Amino acid sequence: MKFLLQTTSLLFTIFVVGALFAFGQTDPFFRGDPRREEEAKVIKEMLAKQQSERDKKEHEELLKRADTALEISDELEKAFEDDGHRLTPSEEKKLAELEKVVKKIRDDLGGDDEEPDAEKPDSGPKDVKDAFLALRKSTLQLVDEVKKTTRFSISAIAVESSNTVLRLVRFLRFRD
Repeated sequence: MKFLLQTTSLLFTIFVVGALFAFGQTDPFFRGDPRREEEAKVIKEMLAKQQSERDKKEHEELLKRADTALEISDELEKAFEDDGHRLTPSEEKKLAELEKVVKKIRDDLGGDDEEPDAEKPDSGPKDVKDAFLALRKSTLQLVDEVKKTTRFSISAIAVESSNTVLRLVRFLRFRD
């Protein structure tokens, strides 16, 4: 009985090892088959085209977000001047929306929060009016830089501008 079990185990092991060696000799992907190579080429081209279309769409969305940020900034500046230099709750919501849009722009550009020590305490706006003027100017600079970019490039100036806009928005939202 023991001999039969050992012989069976040995034969099974030899069969498994032989099968592995035999499988190792064949090409599982049929690399020599021209039809398979053509199919692989077509699939790679299709994936590259889809990626290119996705990149183009993302860049168009980035440009739309930049235009939206400029519109919100214009609305806020106009409302600030019309309402006697104070913000209503709806304008506070617009500030929050502007912050959200600019964060998305910065993220799309590959930027992140600036270093806390990079900001100089005396370089900020002195009052709310100065902050709105600086917000408009920084938003215009951000939009200009975003429009200069292509879907293949990243602008460090656009990232810096987005950080400036975010800093000004936070100043206006949390000025009290």
